[in-house]
Amino acid sequence: MSGVWVFKEGVVRLVENPRAESLDGSRQSSNTRRKVLVHVPTNEVITSYAVLERKLSSLGWERYYDDPDLLQFHKRSTIDLISLPKDFNKFKSMHMFDIVVKNRNVFEVRDM
Repeated sequence: MSGVWVFKEGVVRLVENPRAESLDGSRQSSNTRRKVLVHVPTNEVITSYAVLERKLSSLGWERYYDDPDLLQFHKRSTIDLISLPKDFNKFKSMHMFDIVVKNRNVFEVRDM
């Protein structure tokens, strides 16, 4: 293992690529690659929750309104639930991969 050990707020962690991440733990945007969610049949990048909701609705996903802090979608034919942060700016790759796993061959995550 190579990298730099960083101690911050009582936690020690290994930063394997110190050029991509500063020592204070914040990301440096110039060296990182942003991920995007792509609707494969149309090759369209998902740029908002409105676009995503239209795509998911066409696949049988229904919106849940139980939690005011989350956008949630459920498909009646499955036990799957997609939970997303209410703010699209907090939509991260882990949320994208969750959508991909639950909708195989319809969505994929790509580097921008």
